[in-house]
Amino acid sequence: MKLAHSDNYLFLVWNLFLAAIPYAITIYLVSVPKLKKITLLLAFVVWLLFLPNAPYILTDMWHLRYNQPHIFWLDILLISAFALNGMMLFYFSVTDMKTILLKYLNKTKTRFILTFVFFISAFGVYLGRFLRYNSWEILTNPKVLFIDIINMIMQPLGNKQVWLFTLLFGAFFILGYWVFTNINKDTHQE
Repeated sequence: MKLAHSDNYLFLVWNLFLAAIPYAITIYLVSVPKLKKITLLLAFVVWLLFLPNAPYILTDMWHLRYNQPHIFWLDILLISAFALNGMMLFYFSVTDMKTILLKYLNKTKTRFILTFVFFISAFGVYLGRFLRYNSWEILTNPKVLFIDIINMIMQPLGNKQVWLFTLLFGAFFILGYWVFTNINKDTHQE
């Protein structure tokens, strides 16, 4: 802010705070030795509602189009740093949730749920970036949110951009998770 003489990117702090919520949830859940299934289910739903906030920060690159040319490099570094932290929180949180789910479910069911999580998170990012919904609107404005979601589902051909974004971002999350979980395997096996 000092170099740019602007507080234009102050929203990144808020976005990173929102990105930390699902990780805080999974840190807590991992620390509990035995969860009741209903507690796990409720925590999972809340976690899933906030999870898209973590990778959402990647889409804040959108704001680069408004930058001043002489500090373009600074804007890229700033947004990239926040986006990287958001993605790390995302993958740490998903890894913790995988650990939790494996206590209750087999590997196949857990893998299926995580695949669903990646694509539903991508859909959530779309809802936030392009339709400007927030996580808490499921409580404050559920009717409008659900009507929009139902319309997208019922009219998939009229909403191709939604499904293309969801599929591509979901695949990107899966690839990123694979890299995240496999990056150190070779060095630990030596």
